[in-house]
Amino acid sequence: MSERNTLMRSLHDVGLAVWFGGSLMGAVGLNGAAKDEGSTWATTARIASSGWAKWTPVNAAAIGTHLFGSGGLLVANAPRVAAQQGVGASTLAKTVITGAALAATAYARVLGKKIELASSSDPEDAEKAAKHPIDTDKAQRQLACAQWVVPALTGALVVLNALHGEQQRPAEQAQGMWQKARSMAPHMPSAPDWHLMH
Repeated sequence: MSERNTLMRSLHDVGLAVWFGGSLMGAVGLNGAAKDEGSTWATTARIASSGWAKWTPVNAAAIGTHLFGSGGLLVANAPRVAAQQGVGASTLAKTVITGAALAATAYARVLGKKIELASSSDPEDAEKAAKHPIDTDKAQRQLACAQWVVPALTGALVVLNALHGEQQRPAEQAQGMWQKARSMAPHMPSAPDWHLMH
């Protein structure tokens, strides 16, 4: 119970912090600045697209770092996930929300790339956009929505991460494992008050 996983926890937390913070800053700051500075739809889209394109490699590295750290923590905590009441459910919730956040991030990038091509002044980009024309108004609305979904989902992961931290307190572990054991063997006596004992 007392084993440390500082490296994996750091990778998990730093990656998630960058993913959440970057997506929120982009939705608020970058998109807002592009609207303020762009005199037309095309210039606004170009400013925002340029910023998001520069952020994409950093975001991808942050997501990879987070996923690597998550995998390491899951392996390290597998016995606790199986034995402690509530940890399996919160781990499943984190997995589902992580998958949704990955999908929303990828979808936002695909839409962003389409708008980037459609608004570009580069003849080669214009040619590519002409081969695959899009409804820019619709794509812009979908992108605006997707770019807010990402910080909402990654923010939910931050909250679940806090819950996992609470579940790792010694009293929480002892009580959760006792409750799990009782659910498998109902004839066992009720758990003592672990919080008073620690």
